[in-house]
Amino acid sequence: MRLTDMSLPVAPSVASTLTYSDGSSRMVYATDIEVRFPLGRLIVSRTDLTGVITHANDAFVEMSGYTRDELIGTPHHVLRHPDMPRIAFKGLWDDIAAGKKWHGYVKNLRKDGAYYWVYATAVPNVRNGAIVGYTSVRRKPSRTRVNELIPVYQQWLDQEKAAS
Repeated sequence: MRLTDMSLPVAPSVASTLTYSDGSSRMVYATDIEVRFPLGRLIVSRTDLTGVITHANDAFVEMSGYTRDELIGTPHHVLRHPDMPRIAFKGLWDDIAAGKKWHGYVKNLRKDGAYYWVYATAVPNVRNGAIVGYTSVRRKPSRTRVNELIPVYQQWLDQEKAAS
């Protein structure tokens, strides 16, 4: 599935062009509307080795605002919020490609431009000694930790912009 520009959200938004590690880019529209992660739910997804979604559970579909058909076959970075610095994902990819478990806080962009925070755990799926894909489980994040990370992520974004 080819990533296309998002449709304009109903709420006032900020337009950003995101460029991904695979060289693709698209226009996204982010609002300041937060959708809080529901208690007792877990978002689960699986991807292939390149980060293309191969499985999305019901909670993932609901929180993302996309249909399951829109998610399956699409790169997981469709959820990348413009407030997330690239360096935050470098650690994720370095760890899981090396066969390690990764944990971190991520601000995700919904299809409608709203956002939601998650505490994510990503692990490699290993079959016959080889990594064949990845699984990510996301849960309700600590609001205290999210508030601590917002200025850190902003500092990283500012550094990325200054370096480019």
